[in-house]
Amino acid sequence: MTNYENPPATPPPANTDPVEAIVRAAESALTVRRRYQFFVWTQSYLSRLIPHQLAVCGSYDRGSRELVFDVFNSVSLEPALMDALGDARSLLMQHWQACWLDARGKPAVITTADLAFASLGSVRDALLAAQFQTVLVHGVSRPQRPQEIESFFVFAAQDGAALAEHASRLELLIPHIHGAWQRVQAVERDVGSPSTPVTPAIKIGGVTQREREILGWLREGKSNQQIADELGISALTVKNHVQKILRKLNAANRAQAVAQAMSLQLLERGPAPLPAARTRVLP
Repeated sequence: MTNYENPPATPPPANTDPVEAIVRAAESALTVRRRYQFFVWTQSYLSRLIPHQLAVCGSYDRGSRELVFDVFNSVSLEPALMDALGDARSLLMQHWQACWLDARGKPAVITTADLAFASLGSVRDALLAAQFQTVLVHGVSRPQRPQEIESFFVFAAQDGAALAEHASRLELLIPHIHGAWQRVQAVERDVGSPSTPVTPAIKIGGVTQREREILGWLREGKSNQQIADELGISALTVKNHVQKILRKLNAANRAQAVAQAMSLQLLERGPAPLPAARTRVLP
């Protein structure tokens, strides 16, 4: 029996054949039931195929007739940009959705510099400041009704050229991304709040304040040396802290440790915000 409360299994090595990697990513997507599991899956299986530091995931809730967007980022973003990414009615999100619809439901590569609207100047600058020169967007519409979007996804990477090269992979993966995200929404509606943690056999009190600080920097994607520079300690000390964190959170790698910390709400008071922001807006 599959344990759906555990994060997905360890992803294949980076040098795995792309076809095999796609198959394994699709199989692993079936185990995703919770938001933190989705985050681990995107940071492991999906990032091997579609390298990214930002993922915006949107789905339509028929019960409330609302669009719900979540923002998963592994680099710091300006508040104004976060607000625009989480708002389905923002000019930025509307523009990206229009570009996708213009592409007739195919993955669309959009250049940030082309955001020429005067009202998007600050948002465009924030994207460029994060080194997101291009974004890759794709989604799923209702059958025979292309204008009615069921789910919509935005991926951005600091290596925009590599991201654009993998648009064909996104075409193959979109059914699995859509399915996993819809499943997360359904499960978390059933259990109540998306922030309700699934507590594994972990002693939350065993994670020290310093380890929470380091978890916050891990969430930012910083290396051991970068964390050491931030905290004024040695990189070896940081490495030892990370190893202790992995043991305490029963995590196989850093992404899983951050995901476990999210589910246990250990990052709420850390040096960085949670890796996702959830906003409900009217269509």
